[in-house]
Amino acid sequence: MKKDIETITDIQLLVNAFYEKVKADKTIGYIFNDVVKVNWEKHLPVMYNFWENTLFFTGTYEGNPMELHKQLHRLTPLTAAHFKEWTLLFTSTVDELFSGTKAELAKQRALSIATIMQVKIFTDQSSRDTIF
Repeated sequence: MKKDIETITDIQLLVNAFYEKVKADKTIGYIFNDVVKVNWEKHLPVMYNFWENTLFFTGTYEGNPMELHKQLHRLTPLTAAHFKEWTLLFTSTVDELFSGTKAELAKQRALSIATIMQVKIFTDQSSRDTIF
């Protein structure tokens, strides 16, 4: 039986396994590998803090992921397919490694994050494209 997400070590396992999938993914991998050229040594600890704060309300994350993703969208247009793949990879990674209340919360939060980002990114884009 799988255990629930309980510690920062669990979060590190989740985040590391997730991003290994992301790097190899044909739909979104290029965004991380070629467009952003992510420095994984810097990015992964930020993601550990983000998910630790998201699941355990630790206050360890300081950042503005919405603004970062809006900037990314200006570099390479993000689509609903990108967010769908990100969510699929994240939830499948959670399901492979964990089971329990926090695991379910992680999947719910990932879906909420992806949904909110899409609404804000695509709404901002369409409002800029509107001619008055």
